[in-house]
Amino acid sequence: MTDSVEAPIHLTPLTEVHRVLGARLIEFGGWLMPVQYGSIIDEHRTVRTKVGLFDLSHMGELYVEGPEAGSALAAALISDPPSLAVGRAQYSMMCTDGGGIIDDLIVYRLGETRFLVVANAGNAAVVSDALAERLEGARAILDDRSLATGLLAVQGPAAAAVLASFTDADLPALRYYAAIEATVAGIAGLVARTGYTGEDGFEVFVDSDRTEELWTALLPAVVAAGGGPIGLGARDTLRLEAGMPLYGNELDLETNPYEAGLGRVVKLGKATDFVGRAALERVARDGPSRRLVGLVVEGRGIARHGHAVYVGDRRTGAVTSGTQSPTLGLPIAMAYIAPADAEPGTVVDIEIREARIPARVVTLPFYRRDS
Repeated sequence: MTDSVEAPIHLTPLTEVHRVLGARLIEFGGWLMPVQYGSIIDEHRTVRTKVGLFDLSHMGELYVEGPEAGSALAAALISDPPSLAVGRAQYSMMCTDGGGIIDDLIVYRLGETRFLVVANAGNAAVVSDALAERLEGARAILDDRSLATGLLAVQGPAAAAVLASFTDADLPALRYYAAIEATVAGIAGLVARTGYTGEDGFEVFVDSDRTEELWTALLPAVVAAGGGPIGLGARDTLRLEAGMPLYGNELDLETNPYEAGLGRVVKLGKATDFVGRAALERVARDGPSRRLVGLVVEGRGIARHGHAVYVGDRRTGAVTSGTQSPTLGLPIAMAYIAPADAEPGTVVDIEIREARIPARVVTLPFYRRDS
């Protein structure tokens, strides 16, 4: 019998900066991260109405390069990276042979033979190992730069105005899910028009040793625009209002993309065979056994992960995420329930503290910004 050894908790380049700002730090995905600097509700509303600055340096950055990088990624992932134009990105997933989700990802095409795969923090090592295995034999090299890369996000209605004065990138011309190599505050990096808040915004990738310099440059401008630093707490409520899944809640190894309402990500028509294809073809043909839905709670109580959902006396599923929506002023949740119960308008009951609280099925997302 051997003693188990806990994996060390990683620190972002900004850990001490967050402490100085008074952040409450928690372990998340193997990293020490700021969950809030003040009120989560205030931080949420700041991003919805003005602008917020996030430290996302816990995310995984995996570069794949070589003559067969595109085709190798097409075989490894359910999307079709070779179909991307240079400078564009796509939402993707890595699945098991059985169609279960190992992680959800964003894939950027940085050049004809160069791609960036961004993975969730808690899954970055698993994705890196699986990707290395799936690239074996292809003329492609995997460079895991997760620990060498810092990532900041500027999100909110004023994000473009704040970032514009710091970068040589043509932000008005940068489309959603597009990226460009540029300098920001004199620091070379990659600027992507992506985010996880439901608002317009940008994510800026730089070398880890320049992350604090970038944060120090951007934060005063964010504050001057009425914003501030934002923690993971508000990031979670923002993404939930926007109907965006969180790995470990809505997505996991027991869930396939069709159940999550993300069948559009699965490119069954691509020429390249890929891991999980046969299983996902069956789900596409037969239909998923459960569906992810939005719920608006019509009684008192906040639904939380794992709370049972009923139709009459029949259990139909379980809540995956829930909160009191700061924007809508209503309790909201996402849940997996039986397809027969997933029609918008259907009334279900959520078991909250041993009471059955009524809720109504609604179409996701709960919140959509004015474009």
